[in-house]
Amino acid sequence: MLNPYTISKLPNITVRTVNSTAQQFWSFGRDVKRQSKAQSFLSESMIMKLLPGLTSLIFISACSLITPPNIKPFTLHASATPTGEIPITFEAQSGKTVAAFQGAFVVPENRSSPDSRMLTLRYVRFPATGKKNGPPIVYLAGGPGGSGIATAKWRRFPLFMAMREFGDVIALDQRGTGASNDMPECSSPFTIDDASALDDAKYIAMNQQALRWCIGFWKDKGIDLNGYTTIESVNDLDALRVHLGAKKISLWGTSYGSHLSLAALKEMDDRIQKVVISSVEGLNQTIKRPARTDAYFQRVQHAVNTDVLLQKKYPDIVDLMHRVHAKLDKAPVLVEVPQKEGAPFPVHIQSRILRQYASGLISDPQRAMSVLAVYRGLDQDDTEPVTELLRRWHEPNAKISFRPMSVIMDVASGITSERRSEIEDEAKTAVLGSFLNFTIHLLDVAPEYDLGDQFREKPVSDTPTLVLSGTLDGRTYVESQLEATSQLRNRQAVTVKNAGHNLFMSSPEVTTTILEFMRGKKVDRRIIEVDLPFK
Repeated sequence: MLNPYTISKLPNITVRTVNSTAQQFWSFGRDVKRQSKAQSFLSESMIMKLLPGLTSLIFISACSLITPPNIKPFTLHASATPTGEIPITFEAQSGKTVAAFQGAFVVPENRSSPDSRMLTLRYVRFPATGKKNGPPIVYLAGGPGGSGIATAKWRRFPLFMAMREFGDVIALDQRGTGASNDMPECSSPFTIDDASALDDAKYIAMNQQALRWCIGFWKDKGIDLNGYTTIESVNDLDALRVHLGAKKISLWGTSYGSHLSLAALKEMDDRIQKVVISSVEGLNQTIKRPARTDAYFQRVQHAVNTDVLLQKKYPDIVDLMHRVHAKLDKAPVLVEVPQKEGAPFPVHIQSRILRQYASGLISDPQRAMSVLAVYRGLDQDDTEPVTELLRRWHEPNAKISFRPMSVIMDVASGITSERRSEIEDEAKTAVLGSFLNFTIHLLDVAPEYDLGDQFREKPVSDTPTLVLSGTLDGRTYVESQLEATSQLRNRQAVTVKNAGHNLFMSSPEVTTTILEFMRGKKVDRRIIEVDLPFK
């Protein structure tokens, strides 16, 4: 069983150590088998929502780097060299190395509580290389739950290096993520039997029960869940700014990282120099509109129609998906999924399972095509593609589990009641129903963490902001991104045609555009076209 909350936002990277010197500093438990799977297939932004196994962060040689826990973040004195940093050699997955610094700063878990426990947030700083260095540039990973440090190791490493032209680049692990996480994953006592059919209502109810149980579990561990909101993360950014000795910082992020950036523009606009965001998730867009997901499938259809053979295979994508869902609702299919060791495990394929996997895999066009292959196979009574999908990703009869940062951040950001009504109405007939937005089923489990409608209001700002949107992004949609940033008066919007959710490295022109924006050039309304990955 794969938790619906985890599958809705799939990752493509894993956290690894920086180098042998830093290995103790960044040491924490991992499920190595699942790491290798994630590397081979999925995208950056939501690592903490899929891969179980991040347990407690183990600090061995890091103690000397941590600010004493009785010191509040805003009592730190700004200096040219941030307190406690040590030099390291940072090694990317490609084998390339660069001199860098690892550092840490301390913040309260819940700034509203005088007795709050303290959190140690960790980062890697890549020193500036330009002649005219500006404010530090802080990378904000998506998810919520992604690791900024891990992101720097993978495909975006060259972009991290290029951004050094404009200032120090900070790969930050936000609170509750990567090397800044000291909280256990919660594995609830609720288990879903894969071999039995289960109606959607009962499935949703079991996940709600599991989250209630997990909230109690985390509270018993002394975790203050009120500290895992986007507002607290914004305050962390200001604490980081002070720790770095900077009057301002620039922000660079994607997906949830853009959500955090927009919140920062509302709370600390006067301390932000520039913003570069992609795949924007607005402050009232944590839950996506199902009608816009349906429109996304129409754009995929248009792209498919440019290839004669693909058009013949998929003449009507939406009809195919609806047809397969109806077929499975009428008669679920039982498949035997092979394992490397042991006997095959049975999985009852219902339309819910397909909607869940599709919700996670449509983020980028190449993955969307793998989803369509599964649907086409089932339409023709061929279970091989879905069996292979389950073999790679499905954990048989697993307990329903959650990670605190990922789930509480989304629940806290929430949605307005008006938007919720709109989404619930659209979900009734949408291709993926409500499974693209499983968080909507969890909002009422923990309403006490909701940040309120004032938080969800659009930011109004004159800070120069670059917005990059992919036309084949199955998670955040161009029109939604423009709506979310419509009150940014100094916004420049760039469209990357045929790109998906993870667009930063989709074309060298994307890097060029970002660098030109950082140099102060106009790039507004630029259209970058990339090749369709399936042609």
